[in-house]
Amino acid sequence: MNKLVLAEKPSVGLAIAKVLGATTRQDGYYEGNGYYISWCVGHLVELATAEHYGEQYAKWKYDDLPILPTDWQYNVSKGKEKQMKIIANLMNKTDVATIICATDAGREGELIFRLVYDKIDCIKPVKRLWISSLEDEAISNGFSNLHDGEQFENLYQAALCRAKADWLVGINATRLFSVLYGQTLNIGRVMSPTLAMIVERNSQVTAFKSEPLYTVMLDCGGFTLASDKLKDKSQAEAMANACHNQDVLIETVERKEKAEKPPKLYDLTTLQREANKLLGFTAEQTLQYTQSLYEQKLVTYPRTDSRYLTTDMKNSVPAVVNASAGIFMSDISSLAINVEQVTDNNKVSDHHAIIPTIKVNGFDLQSLPLGEREILRLVAMRLLTATNENHIYAETVVTGKCHDYSFATKGKTILFDGFKAVQKLYKETEEKADIPLPELAKGDSFMANSSIKEGKTSPPKNFTDDVLCKR
Repeated sequence: MNKLVLAEKPSVGLAIAKVLGATTRQDGYYEGNGYYISWCVGHLVELATAEHYGEQYAKWKYDDLPILPTDWQYNVSKGKEKQMKIIANLMNKTDVATIICATDAGREGELIFRLVYDKIDCIKPVKRLWISSLEDEAISNGFSNLHDGEQFENLYQAALCRAKADWLVGINATRLFSVLYGQTLNIGRVMSPTLAMIVERNSQVTAFKSEPLYTVMLDCGGFTLASDKLKDKSQAEAMANACHNQDVLIETVERKEKAEKPPKLYDLTTLQREANKLLGFTAEQTLQYTQSLYEQKLVTYPRTDSRYLTTDMKNSVPAVVNASAGIFMSDISSLAINVEQVTDNNKVSDHHAIIPTIKVNGFDLQSLPLGEREILRLVAMRLLTATNENHIYAETVVTGKCHDYSFATKGKTILFDGFKAVQKLYKETEEKADIPLPELAKGDSFMANSSIKEGKTSPPKNFTDDVLCKR
């Protein structure tokens, strides 16, 4: 008896077929070595539109709202009927005993498979391929450890619930507002609240009125003390005049040694935020680039909400770290690798964090389109920094008094670069170096030259993908 493997895309189907030895290409599938391997081409089956629940819904009318289906209907997506027929014929073959769901190992992938499976009225047993990488070894190991399909029933129900919620809000709200205002107004479950946030923030920016701020600066020769920001210019002038060419007494000098831990690995949201902030990519662009890299076997599964790896990866990760380091440096002998700090089984649910695969070893990055290349560099650098050592520095806070006016300054001295030594190799993350303070002690006195630094209050910033993803 044969097994039918159903992937999400032709490229994934081909990758699986090569590993399983199904080398004979047919129209819409591969076969061989006891397998048929086909693919869904995205969503083959979708929720039916409103008019399928009654002819009266073909026209948008206020009196017909709300439309609340009790028996949900599903249709084959337009233009994909041929592939649906191919899959139906394969599922109904008498020599096919088992169906293997190999769509993307996540909520949406589960929905894509189950809607097809149910639409065909298939009742054959289902196994689930659950992998985080499309590398040959990962595929092979995944087929050696298939899961029972029924274990993912809740995942399917969650995806279906979201799809129905999108339908209910989208269909009813869009028709309601369009009828009320006499023009098509698309309303969505996620889209509309997000738009409302953007509009509200834009109104705040537009209505904002900038106000001047003044800071009195005392140049003490080798370091500068600053007052709090003042709104009253005359108050700032009085302070500056009182302290000009006057002695400043150092009241406190507090020095604390601090450690900054390496950043965590990327989940999809943090990758989207960083790519927007550093590269200007939208969240959708970042997902597309990362998905493409995943299908090229260069990174692991992108749709993850975890920032950790599993403990069973400890032995394989150092080789991936070294391979990733080759993108940025020729000599990796001094590279610190601490896999322990990025592994935690309790913080990994469906998929581990996004990291490169061993295939990046010696890979020609210039062969990739710019967007994919930059995302791969970003993911590789995050693996290098996340597995590196703490950044150690000393922070000194100094306060001083002049004519009962208080002033302060901060200084930072780097004691050990740690992960930031590697991070500097990625140009977008370079930080402006802090000028260390001279040796100071309580009771020291300095002659000060005063000046006034003028500034102004800033409006709230318009939302970017980085900020919206954080919310």
